[in-house]
Amino acid sequence: MQKEILCITHKYPPFVGGMETQSYELIRGLSEFYSVHILAYTGDENKVLWFFRLPRRVRNMLRNYPNIQLIHLNDGSMGVASLWLQRFTNIPVIVTYHGLDITYPLTFFQKQLAPRLGKYSGAVCVSEFTRQECLRRGFDTTTTFTVNNGVDHHLADIPFDPTIVDKLQNDYGIDVCNKRVIVSTGRPVKRKGFSWFLKNVIPHLDNDILFLMMGPLKKEQTVFERFLKMLPGKIAYKLHLLLGFSTDRLEVIEQLKKQKNAYHLGKVSGEDLMQLLSLADLFVMPNLSIPGDVEGFGLVALEASMRGTYVLASAIDGITDAVVDGKNGSLLPAGDASAWINKIHELLSDEDALQTLSEQGKEFTRQHFSWKIMTEGYVEIFNRFIDK
Repeated sequence: MQKEILCITHKYPPFVGGMETQSYELIRGLSEFYSVHILAYTGDENKVLWFFRLPRRVRNMLRNYPNIQLIHLNDGSMGVASLWLQRFTNIPVIVTYHGLDITYPLTFFQKQLAPRLGKYSGAVCVSEFTRQECLRRGFDTTTTFTVNNGVDHHLADIPFDPTIVDKLQNDYGIDVCNKRVIVSTGRPVKRKGFSWFLKNVIPHLDNDILFLMMGPLKKEQTVFERFLKMLPGKIAYKLHLLLGFSTDRLEVIEQLKKQKNAYHLGKVSGEDLMQLLSLADLFVMPNLSIPGDVEGFGLVALEASMRGTYVLASAIDGITDAVVDGKNGSLLPAGDASAWINKIHELLSDEDALQTLSEQGKEFTRQHFSWKIMTEGYVEIFNRFIDK
């Protein structure tokens, strides 16, 4: 008889994002080892109501399936919402931490909630950086583990479609013929370093180097964002982090107006993202160190690598778990414009050498990162608690 576990997540398809992908792939992988019961937010109801109704649903699930031997919560905010479980059940509860969900810079969270998160049965962190942040907050070293996220190996099998070149010309007015291309993707938040890169690196690159950015970029502020601007700076910033709003949007828009070789494509389809990653000569993650706002891992770097694109990334936070210097990319000092400019010119000056590095990086990523490897790491940890 298979062991039974319960997985609870509010980051799950049909919603799209790194945490949603990780949550889906983890549950899918765990289903090969356990009988998995799932409580997931899928958008069928108001999210506040989903959280409000969650305790009743968990109680019903445990009543209906009394052989459940472990509960998994897929991020720190899920851990906060489920603190009542520490009093309600003796079943081991394991929480995954992704970065910001343990470093969030709100005094009440750090003083009152983070210590209580450490009282769950165990913690799985997506990077060693995140694990160290948990340990700094009093988590038990013997029950706090690191399991890196994986990546979909099938991304490498998607053939390159050269019509993406025509699409860039027809839809965006961008001519990439005889150009060298750098790409990035993500929300315009300060830790991503996009406005810094636009301001301090792009103006100093050769004229035939284009920078293409992908991701959501609203031109107009929402009513709530205008309200936040009226609050004191620190309070507004923490609310931006908590609610996932763009903290670098205005500066990115301003810099795009000034740089002739930089373009923002907005949010693109998954299919176009894969083609643009393959089209690019380099993928960049120019992250900056921002107190309280961290990059827990760097899944998109692995996706770029699987598409055969060499990665340049800042040597900070959990990025250093995803990008291994000299293997599937190069790690550079965060905020050091000269280092970034020189490395970009160095790599783009030798097309054959860069192609070799890209292929080697792709193979390294394939060997060291997969959803299967990730799942097996979780299974090993889960079984420790189940078999006690």
